[in-house]
Amino acid sequence: MALKMTRNPMPSQDPKERAHNFKEVALGYTKEMAIDEANRCLNCKTRPCVKGCPVNISIPEFISECKSGNFEGAYDIIRKTSSLPAVCGRVCPQESQCEKHCTLGIKGESVGIGRLERYVADHHESSAVEMPKANGHKVAIVGSGPSGLTCAGDLAKAGFKVTVFEALNTAGGVLVYGIPEFRLPKTIVQKEIDSLKALGVDVQTDVIIGRTLTIEELFESGYEAVYIASGAGLPNFMNIPGEGLNGVFSANEFLTRSNLMKAYLPDSETPISKDGVVVVVGGGNVAMDAARTALRLGADEVHVVYRRSLDELPARKEEVEHAMEEGIKFDLLTNPVEIIGYLNPDDPRDPKNGSVKAIKCIRMELGEPDEKGRRRPVAIKGSEFELPCKTVIMSIGTSPNPLIKNTTPGLEVNNHGGIVVDDGGKTSRECVYAGGDAVTGAATVISAMGAGKVAAKSIIEKFK
Repeated sequence: MALKMTRNPMPSQDPKERAHNFKEVALGYTKEMAIDEANRCLNCKTRPCVKGCPVNISIPEFISECKSGNFEGAYDIIRKTSSLPAVCGRVCPQESQCEKHCTLGIKGESVGIGRLERYVADHHESSAVEMPKANGHKVAIVGSGPSGLTCAGDLAKAGFKVTVFEALNTAGGVLVYGIPEFRLPKTIVQKEIDSLKALGVDVQTDVIIGRTLTIEELFESGYEAVYIASGAGLPNFMNIPGEGLNGVFSANEFLTRSNLMKAYLPDSETPISKDGVVVVVGGGNVAMDAARTALRLGADEVHVVYRRSLDELPARKEEVEHAMEEGIKFDLLTNPVEIIGYLNPDDPRDPKNGSVKAIKCIRMELGEPDEKGRRRPVAIKGSEFELPCKTVIMSIGTSPNPLIKNTTPGLEVNNHGGIVVDDGGKTSRECVYAGGDAVTGAATVISAMGAGKVAAKSIIEKFK
């Protein structure tokens, strides 16, 4: 039988329907589709796909189990190195990692590794978990995002007593407050957290380390090591006129209001604009999430303003395609220079005063490559124009909070607020480790998970 060079397409909701609901867009493979996709795998001896996986999942081995329909066996293989398979199967950029190195991708489409991982995780039947033998050591994890949860899982499997502290009232970090329901259902995140709890991991919410408890108090109460995975929750802004107007949000705030404060529910009281024209500034996955969320909340029209061309958009290709299918408008080679506010000089009490009226932008063209190899956007003189809108969402990245050094004396941070660590995740403080976005700034879920595994390995080696 001839080798199938194209992958099985992912069944999805109709764009016209999904643009008005928060149900998951991608519907997942059927059993038959999963087996058919698995049979495309060449089972290469050199295992190039594994080299592209930050958590080193045994990809050919789990896919081999899928070929025979042994999905429970496939799940067991994935769980040996990944604590969040159902999450990774949905939101990891496989196209730039494991699938990028797939041999089939040289002449055709790579195997849908992420889609298979999702199917395996979604169809896993929960069963009794054998508790690891306790080794007598206690570790505290600060933050319940992908990095913290991964570190917790690896430590728990090694017999450590692990407690995860989360500042918000819901565990999951960026997985619950940052990624919308239509891309990552919260029930999926909770299922993964429950799997960790079954291993003995204790998760405590509403605890702000540095305020509710300090690192010193954690050590005094018996914890022998601390892993800081507090993420990068400080939004970046452009520092252009008008960013302080009513109706200007960071993507972080906008998505948190929708995801955690349920802005999409009719009785939600969180203040968020739900109509009019919405402009999202930025081109990453978070920008796509914000734009598609705004549309679902009831925006009349949503624009994504990005200063480079479509080829340079950093968001996943799949997310961009979904956004376009749903009717999101892309204003490319365009850069904001000012946000214009509403002003009624005849009535200073007019409630619209101080609110967003429009965003002023300038057209761009691509010049010479910058230090990263991307062509630098250059403003076209005299090309300014105004785009009337009611809401502006800034999605140009986030940074670690530099004030973390004030809560933990002796903790070294860099100029961007990131915690300084060595190759093993060790910080300048004895027995304090860090990883994920708190070190690197905003990055991918899977890279944060990789950092969690590195730190867990260092902690395990220290307490052998």
